[in-house]
Amino acid sequence: MSWTDEHRGFEIPVSVALVFMYCDQPRRAEELFTKGMAECETKGWRGSHLALGQALLGYVRYRRGCLAEAEELAREGLRIADRVEGAVPAQWFAIGILIQILLARGRAAAARRLADRYHYGEIVPNAVIYPDPRTVYAELLLAEGRRAEAEVLLLEVGDQLETRAWRNPSWCSWQLDLASSLAPTAPDRAVRLAQDAVRRARDFGAASVIGQALHVEAEVTGGPAALDLHAQAVEQLEQSPAAYELARALVGHGAALSRHNRLQEAADRLYRGLETAVHCGAESVVTRAREELSAAGMRPLPLRYGQTDTLTAHERRAAEMTAQGHPVAVVAKELRLTEQGVRQLLSAAYRKVGTDAAGLAAALRTFPRPLA
Repeated sequence: MSWTDEHRGFEIPVSVALVFMYCDQPRRAEELFTKGMAECETKGWRGSHLALGQALLGYVRYRRGCLAEAEELAREGLRIADRVEGAVPAQWFAIGILIQILLARGRAAAARRLADRYHYGEIVPNAVIYPDPRTVYAELLLAEGRRAEAEVLLLEVGDQLETRAWRNPSWCSWQLDLASSLAPTAPDRAVRLAQDAVRRARDFGAASVIGQALHVEAEVTGGPAALDLHAQAVEQLEQSPAAYELARALVGHGAALSRHNRLQEAADRLYRGLETAVHCGAESVVTRAREELSAAGMRPLPLRYGQTDTLTAHERRAAEMTAQGHPVAVVAKELRLTEQGVRQLLSAAYRKVGTDAAGLAAALRTFPRPLA
């Protein structure tokens, strides 16, 4: 579908592209956005359409965990929107996306300055904005420790979305944010909210949001019962391209294991989480991983490999065999690895290629092969 059909508008092809993002195939979403934006530029549409495209492409990169690139794209989208008269909706998209990226990078003060500059959080737009502006503002309040204000706002968001039967936590994470906020003061309620979010995530079926919800459920549950939830969260996120959420889950699991004196397992999780967070550009997760390692009496080792989007030969072979339908046990035997080793190869492949198993075969057809 054309992005420049003057009779239909470009909302439908934009929404189609976002469906791929929510369904753990962000690479396909990026391809569609890149093609659509090029079409807009060719036709001379360099205003709000281009601003929105840049911002949403940044959102796709954020969902993949490519935070530095995501920030650059969102800032460019906002810059374009600022200079175009009447591009207010495009500004709202770009501001909310940029605030989420800054929070993921551990830069709450910068996110606050941005929100104050545009009076974000003071106005509720009539249009549907991705991500939901009030939820984003509540996340900023939580990052600032203003839990009571965030809880009021999140309850309002939840009430409104429930009346519309908009219950997909992949689109709006209000339940997960509220659960995290309530955990210190109302732990039972926090657990119920998280469990409901997990059920909704499983109904949707994308591994990234199932893993994210399980991670929050584990964090608010605490104690020995949380260890299995943490493990499930990591297992789900390893099947998705959501690198930032995987980094958070790995560090959370490692911290929980450390508190239960399972130090060898904790070290593996924390170190993998540290590596993944460094490659994402998630400074706050990096800081937490280092603090947890230090608290457990472990010193972070040098990173084992540089950041790259290129598949190794083993990652490529594991991905190809998986795309052909071979189970993990068969891939492990072929590559002379443990099954856990294969799962880690596939996790790296999903993150680098930008898809889950369902989109792997199509993505590999155009993904560059490893250098000989």
